[in-house]
Amino acid sequence: MDLYRTSTDKSQPTQADKQASLFSSAHKRIHATGVFTRVAEPALGGGMGNGVFQHAIKAAFSRARQVGITAPIIMGAVPFDVTQVSNLYIPQSYEFVEATAPFPGGRASGFQPVALKQMQSQPNEQRFKQGVAQAVANFNLSDIKKAVLSRILELEFSAGVDVDTLLANLISQNPNGYHFRIPMADGGELLGVSPELLIRKQGERIFSNPLAGSAKRQTDAAEDLIVGQNLKKSSKDSYEHSLVIEAIRHILTPVCRRLDIPAGPELISTAAMWHLSTKIAAQLRDPGMSALQLACLLHPTPAVCGSPAGEAHKLIKLVEAFDRGLFSGMVGWCNEAGDGEWAVTIRCATVKDQRVRLFAGAGIVKESCPESEWLETQAKLGTMLNALGVRQLVEA
Repeated sequence: MDLYRTSTDKSQPTQADKQASLFSSAHKRIHATGVFTRVAEPALGGGMGNGVFQHAIKAAFSRARQVGITAPIIMGAVPFDVTQVSNLYIPQSYEFVEATAPFPGGRASGFQPVALKQMQSQPNEQRFKQGVAQAVANFNLSDIKKAVLSRILELEFSAGVDVDTLLANLISQNPNGYHFRIPMADGGELLGVSPELLIRKQGERIFSNPLAGSAKRQTDAAEDLIVGQNLKKSSKDSYEHSLVIEAIRHILTPVCRRLDIPAGPELISTAAMWHLSTKIAAQLRDPGMSALQLACLLHPTPAVCGSPAGEAHKLIKLVEAFDRGLFSGMVGWCNEAGDGEWAVTIRCATVKDQRVRLFAGAGIVKESCPESEWLETQAKLGTMLNALGVRQLVEA
C-alpha cells in the first residue's frame, strides 16, 4: 500500500507533481499530496514584505483560494543561494497530524540488496583539505571570521532507490528532528532529517535553534560522554557558535520587542553527532511578519555560510567547485496567516531514480585543522548513508 495517496489533477501534472510531501517536527506534522501551483521566484529580498518574492507567495495563495482551497499552505525548499529559483509549492491537499502519531508505512524494513555501482566525493579528500587550508589562510588577509565549506557525495545504484523505505529507515534511525520529503521540479525528491530549526512562528511568538560546533558520536558510552564534554569545553567550537548567535541577534533585534538568548550554548546529540545548541525565543513587534519572511531574513546564517555572510559567500564560491542547490538552504512550510516552521536543509539527500546526492559541511575558523574538518563531514554523511544501508565510505 502506498504511504500517501495523490488526488487527480485535470491539468495533467507531471510525475513530480503527484508525489507525496512530508514535514514533521515535535510541534507539527504535515502530510500533503499533489502540487496545485509552484513558486519558482528566487527568494532574494524575501525578508521584505512588499518585495517581488513575497508578492509571488501572496499571488500563489490567492490562486489557491480562487479554486476553493480554503486554507492553503506553502511548502518546499529554498536553495542556499537565494538568487537561484525556489522549490516552493502549494499542495493540492494536506492534513495536520499529531506529532506523536505513528508515521505511515510502519517500521523500517531495510533495503533489498541493490548494488552500489559508484560513490564519488566532490571535492575529493585532498582538494577538500586544500580548501580548508585556503580558507584559513584567507582569514589572515580579510575580515572573514568563519566560512562553511562543504562537499557532495554522489552515489549511483544498480536500480532505482525505494524512497519510501529510505524515508522509513531515516525516521526509524533518527526519530527526533525535522523530517522532510519534498518533490522537486525535475522529478527527484529532497528528503532528510535536519537537527536545526531556522525559525518557527506561532502568532507573535518566534523560536530559533541554531547549531554550530560538532563532534562525532562514539559507540562506547564512556568515550562518547568524553567527546561531548570536550566539545562543550572547546574554545574553537564555542567561538564558531558565538558567531552564529551574534548574527541572529543582530537580525532579530530590530524586529522583536523581546528577545531571549541564553548566555551560552547547551550540548545536544543526534544519532551521529554532538552539537552545540542555543534555543532562542522572541516576540515580534509586528505579528504580521510571516515565518517565511523571517526565514528569508535569517538565511543563510553563519552555521551554513560564514561571517560576515557576504564575504564568506564569495569565499565559498571561490573554493567550492560545485553548486549546492537546495543543500544548506531552508525547508518547511507556512500558512497564509504567517505561522509555520523552516529548518536548515542539512542531513539530507536528493534522490532521482538510481542516483543519490548527499551533502555535508563544516564550519572553518582560524583554528580549524583540515584533517578534523574532513572527518567531521564524514561523520555528518553517516546519517543518510546509514539510512541507505551503505556502511562504508569507499571512493570510486
